[in-house]
Amino acid sequence: MATPVDPNFRARLSALGDKYAAGIPATLQAISAALSHCRNADSDAESLEKLHSLLHGVAGSAATFGFAAYGAEARRIEQELLPLLGKRPAEVGAWDALAGQVERYLSWAARDPKAQVYEG
Repeated sequence: MATPVDPNFRARLSALGDKYAAGIPATLQAISAALSHCRNADSDAESLEKLHSLLHGVAGSAATFGFAAYGAEARRIEQELLPLLGKRPAEVGAWDALAGQVERYLSWAARDPKAQVYEG
């Protein structure tokens, strides 16, 4: 038996993509706030977990809606954060370099999150 085809599938996916795109500025703002919190002297292990979680969310959904490079770079950064989870940012030797990568990502994504290539 053939699976019925939804004639409105493309239109609904496009509408979801538009909704996703409209939410990108808020997502970038949340990532920026998490990054700022990680830079506080009193930041704890939960700070890195929040930053990781936000990037993981982008990594898992962006390509579905046509934001492949936006998602791929989020995935790359969140994978670098993964082994650091459970630590305070102040305890991570390479934290400043990683924070710089997040800043470049945010700057790039604010300009054109639908770009085909990440140029951070």
